[in-house]
Formats: sequence, structure tokens, C-alpha cells
Amino acid sequence: MPDLRTTPLPTALLAPEAKVTAAAGICFLEGPAVDAAGNVFFSDIQGSRILKMDAAGTVTTFREDSGRTNGNTFDAQGRLISCEGAENGPGGRRRIVRTDMKTGNVEVLTERYEGKRYNSPNDVVVDPAGRIWFTDPLYAPDRSIMEHEHEAVYRIDTNAKVTRVITQPAIGRPNGIAVTPDGKTLYVIDSNYIRPDGNRKIWAFDILPDGAVAKQRLVYDFGRGRGGDGMRLDSQGNLWVAAGISAPRTANESADVPTGVYVISSEGKLLGRIPISEDVITNLAFGGPDKKTLYVTAGKTLFKIQTAVKGYSLYP
Repeated sequence: MPDLRTTPLPTALLAPEAKVTAAAGICFLEGPAVDAAGNVFFSDIQGSRILKMDAAGTVTTFREDSGRTNGNTFDAQGRLISCEGAENGPGGRRRIVRTDMKTGNVEVLTERYEGKRYNSPNDVVVDPAGRIWFTDPLYAPDRSIMEHEHEAVYRIDTNAKVTRVITQPAIGRPNGIAVTPDGKTLYVIDSNYIRPDGNRKIWAFDILPDGAVAKQRLVYDFGRGRGGDGMRLDSQGNLWVAAGISAPRTANESADVPTGVYVISSEGKLLGRIPISEDVITNLAFGGPDKKTLYVTAGKTLFKIQTAVKGYSLYP
């Protein structure tokens, strides 16, 4: 049996300089969140829908038209908070919504800041005080839709007031976001593979009692590879980060960060990597009755792996 990995191209049968490229994107999974019954809710941005996998593994459609929903999370009352974005096709509603899972009622929490529509709300977390934090970058090639100059992190207080808390130059393009169980530390992934000087870093900030942030510090730098996307914390305070790609997308991105879940301590020490055999890995969430099942969205597949450590989530 020959080594098929070394089999050359049938160049005589191909067009000159031909290369394989994607002809169509059918499914792009993101934003998993797990409820008290073990149901996993996750986005298909390409299909503009939210899917639901029950504890038995059956997948159904929870919401047909999701407004290009990306990130999801649950608040302490078990309501689903979703980032309706503007990526992977038209029809993005560019707002933050909250779904009452008992009644199905969908409430718009914010769709404009200072009178301007958001870029593309990406990821979201709720802190122990009930405040909602979300990131608003724009990764779509057409940046003419941007009404804000800022790609920023916002906070929605319990009285519905919205505040822009982090923007340039402190952070380049915010993506994944997490808050510690004590509500005192905010983690933000800063990921920009398009600009040659773009960050692929994870930052930490102190959260002050009034919700302002201070003392920005670097937790981890992925260098020139594809940095982090989504992120969750475990009960020991470690960061579980979806990162990496198998093939660079631009000349400004390297293949130095292979696809996987990277486990990083709060002090910035890399504890290990869980390889994921699909491109592109996007996000993750802990679930199961003991919060020891890690669900990972990547490409067209929802993966899972059992952990020895308990994951952290505000709900359940």
C-alpha cells in the first residue's frame, strides 16, 4: 500500500495553478449555551437559525429566523440572551435579545447605541449582578455597513442603561468574553487576523463596583496564528478557549495555532490543548448534570468531551 499522503496532484488533468476553494457555505455553528435540562442551544449563522440538541442527542430547530444569531448565554433566571449579528449573509438584525424560555417571548434589550446600529454583536455573558456584557466587532468583508467607528465591548445594566466600556486603542477587535464567578474580572478575546498588526490576545480587566473596568493586563498571546474565538471558565478559574485553524486565511495569519480547545490558567500558563478535527472551531460551553461535559462548536459539527473539572456557568 503506497503512502497516499505523498500522492501527487494529477496536474495533467487540472487547469494550470488550480486550487480547491469553498464553493458554498452551508452551515457555520457558533454560540453554544446549555440549560438546566441539558438542552444545548447553538447557532447556525450561515442558516440564520438556532438549533437545539436535547439530552438524548436529538437535534431540532429552536428558531427559524435568528437574525444571524452568533453568541448565546443564559442569565440567572434561565432566559436565553442572544447576539443577533451581521455575518455570513443578509438579514442580520444587529441587536441583543432576550428570550423567555417559558413563554417564548423575545424582548429586544438594545439595538442602537447613541442612535447608531451595532456592527455585529458577537458574544455575550451575564455577570452575578445581572449586568449583560457583549462584544461588537465586525468580521464581514463589507465594512461599509458600520455605523460606529468603534469595535467595542458594551455593558447593559439592570436598569437597561447601555455603556461602551472598552474600545480602541485598548482593544483592537473584541470577540469572546467571560466574567469570573465573583464578578470581579472580565476576560476579553482580542482577535484580528486581517490586519498585519492585529492582536490575537486574551486580556483581563478588573471590574469595579460601578461596572467600569480597570487594570488591563495580558493573559495570553497567540502570536500570528488564529487566536481565540469563544471562551468559557471552569470552577478552578482556568480559561477554555476555542482557537486555531488548519490553513491561514490571509497573508497576515500563520498556521502556528492548530485547531483545538486551549486550556489556560488565569496567570496565563498554557495547560494543554484538546485537538478538534474540524475547521473552524468557534465556541464552547459546559453542560451535563455535573457541568463536566464540554460542548464545542466547529464548522458543521457539535463536539463533546467529558472533563474531570466542573465548568462554570451562571445558570443552571
